[in-house]
Amino acid sequence: MYVGALELDVLLGDVRSLKQKRSVVRPVIAELRKRYDASVGECGHLDLHRRSLVGVAVAAADAEHVRDVLDACERMVANRPELELLSARRRLFGPEDEN
Repeated sequence: MYVGALELDVLLGDVRSLKQKRSVVRPVIAELRKRYDASVGECGHLDLHRRSLVGVAVAAADAEHVRDVLDACERMVANRPELELLSARRRLFGPEDEN
């Protein structure tokens, strides 16, 4: 089994409150979950209005499939006009990794 993790640091557009932030971030998270069958959540910058850290996790039998899904998730977020992708960090864990 392979597990991939992706952290997406995003800057939000004209957002002036945490309520507005939720209205921008929640649909992105929902679309990632639905389209890619991944575990997704807002994992950081929770108290900042214009920043969000979105975490994505995927598990599969094939490392290439995990990479493909994480690539697609990153592209989807990067192509959203209301977001600016500042950075993306990824990790891949497999059977050869130690505990």
